[in-house]
Amino acid sequence: MPLVSMVNFYPCINIDETSEFYTNSIGLTLVEDQGKAKIFDTGYGYLGFCQYDDKPLSTSTCISFNMESKENVDNYYKKFKVLNANGLVEPKKHEQFEVYSFFMLDPNGYTLEFQKIKDSVTK
Repeated sequence: MPLVSMVNFYPCINIDETSEFYTNSIGLTLVEDQGKAKIFDTGYGYLGFCQYDDKPLSTSTCISFNMESKENVDNYYKKFKVLNANGLVEPKKHEQFEVYSFFMLDPNGYTLEFQKIKDSVTK
């Protein structure tokens, strides 16, 4: 199966403060650090936070599915393009993070991301 895991991403105001809380207070392990984006292993899945300086926190929630390869990302994109998925955005390398992905909306309007994180440990 091309899907290997998933990450629920939540926006935050201060990524360093958020990271400190989730590692030291909650006890999660940091598994992916890309500066303003960090992913933590919960033991049952992954929890991610992204610091956004340019948009309200309430519009930044994203459910991300980690893929085995960039080719899998492209294949899923083609599948959803045929299905005329709502809000579909072509795959590309993210401007800020080491991620290749595409975005779309689910039937409820939630943002979904299908991604391959460069050399990701979130498998």
